[in-house]
Amino acid sequence: MKNMIRFVIGLSFIFYLCVIILLLFIEARGYMTASGMSVLEYAAISSNIIPFKTIGTYIQAMFTGSMNIDIPVKNLIGNVLVLLPLGLYLPFFIKSLRKIGAFTITLLAVSFLIEILQLVMRRGTFDIDDVILYMLGAWLGFALWKTKPVKIIVRYLEKNER
Repeated sequence: MKNMIRFVIGLSFIFYLCVIILLLFIEARGYMTASGMSVLEYAAISSNIIPFKTIGTYIQAMFTGSMNIDIPVKNLIGNVLVLLPLGLYLPFFIKSLRKIGAFTITLLAVSFLIEILQLVMRRGTFDIDDVILYMLGAWLGFALWKTKPVKIIVRYLEKNER
């Protein structure tokens, strides 16, 4: 039974990774192709390094109606949800990431890597607010990891483990 549960968790993790790769790097987006631009030129015009600039714009747009509400809602909630599952998966698979410090450093690196890859691949922009929202989601997932029901399951799966 334990092996079956581990298998299902592993399979769901692979599925999650495939969905994330599809959503973040493959799915068509509305960004310019910038075919004649170097990566540095593209980065200069499509990066936000000012914390809370995009988040503030979206929140303001939600209250003023200056933007179709589904755009800010999808972006804000979507970016939080993107890495939330990693808050559960990574501590399950990597015991050293069960401490908040190691977990935070790892997820911060993952968040920056996602944004840099999107920029270099021109599948999106580099936005520090995305990193902030990814981290919020990761921490929410980590908080779920620390709940009693999850701990009971993990204890069961790790009991008598070699």
